[in-house]
Amino acid sequence: MREERADVVVIGSGFGGSMAAVPLVGAGLDVLMLERGNWVPPGPGHWSTARLRELPPYYPAASTYRTRGVLRAGSARAYYCVGGPSVFFAGVASRFREPDFEPAEEIVADSAAEWPYRYRDLEPFYSQAESLLDVAGRVGEDPTEPPRSRPYPQDAPELAAPSRRLADAALRLGLQPFRLPLAINYRRQDGRAPCACCPHCDGFPCHVGAKNDVASAIVPRLLRAGLRLRPCTIALRLLPDGDRVLAVEAFDRMRGERVRFLAGTFVLAAGALASAHLLLASGLERRNPGGRIIGRYLMRHCNAHVFGVFPSRVDPEDRFHKQIGIHDFYFGDDGHGAPQGKLGSMQQMATPKVALALLPAPVNRWLAPMVDRLTGLLVIAEDQPRWENRVTIERARLGPDGLPPLFIEHRYSGRDLAARRALMRCARSILFGAGAPIQVPYRIRTFSHAVGTVRMGSDSAHSALDEWCRFRGLDNLFVTDGSVMPTSAGVNPSLTISANALRTGDYLARSFASVSRRAGNTGGQPGRREEP
Repeated sequence: MREERADVVVIGSGFGGSMAAVPLVGAGLDVLMLERGNWVPPGPGHWSTARLRELPPYYPAASTYRTRGVLRAGSARAYYCVGGPSVFFAGVASRFREPDFEPAEEIVADSAAEWPYRYRDLEPFYSQAESLLDVAGRVGEDPTEPPRSRPYPQDAPELAAPSRRLADAALRLGLQPFRLPLAINYRRQDGRAPCACCPHCDGFPCHVGAKNDVASAIVPRLLRAGLRLRPCTIALRLLPDGDRVLAVEAFDRMRGERVRFLAGTFVLAAGALASAHLLLASGLERRNPGGRIIGRYLMRHCNAHVFGVFPSRVDPEDRFHKQIGIHDFYFGDDGHGAPQGKLGSMQQMATPKVALALLPAPVNRWLAPMVDRLTGLLVIAEDQPRWENRVTIERARLGPDGLPPLFIEHRYSGRDLAARRALMRCARSILFGAGAPIQVPYRIRTFSHAVGTVRMGSDSAHSALDEWCRFRGLDNLFVTDGSVMPTSAGVNPSLTISANALRTGDYLARSFASVSRRAGNTGGQPGRREEP
């Protein structure tokens, strides 16, 4: 079997993997990144709604995860491409709120979930992540905004007509709408085109390259600095030796061969589903004192779209309008039949013609003729971490990708559903006030915000990772994607994944530098750990 060596092997090129690599590559280390998918080439063909449904080859059937138990029988798929799901997101880059790092009892319940650090410990890395992603926003508009040490790198753009309409309706109801922080380039710089404000953003790659996704804003920079990237490479097994990982065995789809990658340190960042999948397929839960929780406590925000049907066309300019956020009910609401405590957030949703492509065919056929008269809100209810929500593998056989099949079991709690219903009622009120006499709800079943499954914590009996995201029981394995989160909070997880990955990467870079100093390296470059 062919072998390659590096100082650090990173598995996954999304927010968690690429951000962890930033300080490591910056420290002069030899970093090798494995990515199961390939680059997504630019092109206007990505903008068709038919392509949105299919997404080949970045949403492949071979990666299908089976759902069973309380979910309807079927499958859930995952994005596999350089940059991961960031290539298809709409750019929302929100920080968790300060109290999100000290979750309340109504969220934690009997899960023993806890964050091993506080917001202040992550704040410098939030600022760094916002700088790397060149986030555009406005300080002081969000009523729940946590303290920050730096302003946003870019000012938020002016609002499109549908955004102004919803914001005005929210203001009339006594709410405080604010401009969502967006990882989108609105200025001409570094040879990149600014955002064209087109409606094809959420669910689509950016045709002009203005979206600051990881594949556009981070990976090229890392490659210029020395990162080695291996696309089309599927990680199959992590191979332990004592209290360390010796290598990762992978399949190179381009060459059609198995390869063994050896390193002193391994960073796993394949996503909340795929990272747990690889750990379980490698049998590493048996080496972790908290191994019983690996695959458990899967969270996926309790989300829904609420469409507003207006009497006339709402967007004459046909512009991007996922611009407005509403956090007035983030920490709770005394009305609307809400459960006690935290609820979550609302965001203006992507252009309806994009969202419609993902709806079931009957709903699509009913709403499609009215697409120019639609806009809506996405509600994001924080869900509880629950033991019974999990991923498991079928060890007796292998799937077409060389891994044992993964099964997903998930059900929302009664509180999750009550929080979503309360937010949906608020969304209906805003849309009605904006002039939409009819509101159409649609409950989301995707795993786009999946977190948990390999959570961090202070108690080794209830967490698989320590505060630096080191895998308990293996000294040189770290996890830096959404799977590390003990709770889901009520906003998009991408910026928190990024900040946490930068924090872990910085810790590792400093550890390498410390080893170098102890070894007497006087050349100014971090020393490499002894090869296993």
